[in-house]
Order: sequence, then C-alpha cells, then structure tokens
Amino acid sequence: MDRPIYITPEGLDALKSELDHLWKKERPEVVAVVHWAAGNGDRSENGDYIYGKKRLREIDRRVRYLRKRIEDAVVVRTEEQPDHSHIFFGATVTYVNARDEERTIRIVGEDEADSLNGKISWISPVARALMKSGVGDVVTVRTPAGEDELEVLEISYPGSS
Repeated sequence: MDRPIYITPEGLDALKSELDHLWKKERPEVVAVVHWAAGNGDRSENGDYIYGKKRLREIDRRVRYLRKRIEDAVVVRTEEQPDHSHIFFGATVTYVNARDEERTIRIVGEDEADSLNGKISWISPVARALMKSGVGDVVTVRTPAGEDELEVLEISYPGSS
C-alpha cells in the first residue's frame, strides 16, 4: 500500500474487537457446523456443509485483512496534536456549504469511515480540502456533483477543551 493506514484509537479498538469476535466466537461456531455437516454423508448436496465452508473462507479472508490492517496501522492520538486551531486527522469540523447547509463531520481513517454517522475518511475530497484550514477559512472542494465552497465554522478535537 502506498499510503499509511492512519486510524484513531477508537477505530483500532473496533478493528481488534471485530477480529476477536470473528476468531473466538463466529469461526468456532461455523467450524462446529461444518464438522457436524461433514458427518452427515454426501457433502456435494449438503447445504450446511457447502454454506459453512463458504462462510469459513469469508471469515478467514476478513481475519487476514484485519490482522494486516492492525499490524500496519498508525494510531493518531489527537491529544498529541499541538495545533488545535487548524484541521488535521481526528478533528471534528462544522462547516457550511454554498447552499447554506451546515454539517458536522469527523476526519478518521479509511477503516472507520461512516458517512451516515458523520465520519469521513481522511482521503475523501471534503477532508482533503479542509485539511490545514482554520475557523473562518473558505475552501473549494471538487465533488462528483461539481465544485462547492465550504466555510469552516468550528474545529474541535476529542478529549480537548
């Protein structure tokens, strides 16, 4: 991968929790079902066996992905960011666009992005446009819908006052 895998401490905890759940709970349950189904005879027409083997491959693929992401992750702690007056990774930003729509987002890692809950990836067009700007700055962002101007209204960092 060309770019670092930045992640918040909460995002890293979520990846570890998912890995733990898959490895210690879900995978052993699926292995038990596959073992039971294998003992039932003809595997070529055994739905439990076929689905179980497919699900095991999916779990194993996700486990490999999570282990690699966790191993390569660069945890960014916002409390260690000396400049809280500008937008950097981990910032919570309130901005208004040219249509006078106000929005609050948090800039997070790729693995924790969730636009429906206001978490956007640091590599997204909006986050890239906002980076290093301060309150009152107006930035231009290019989106699939065209260019838009965003005015930064507020910047905060979790854990800071």
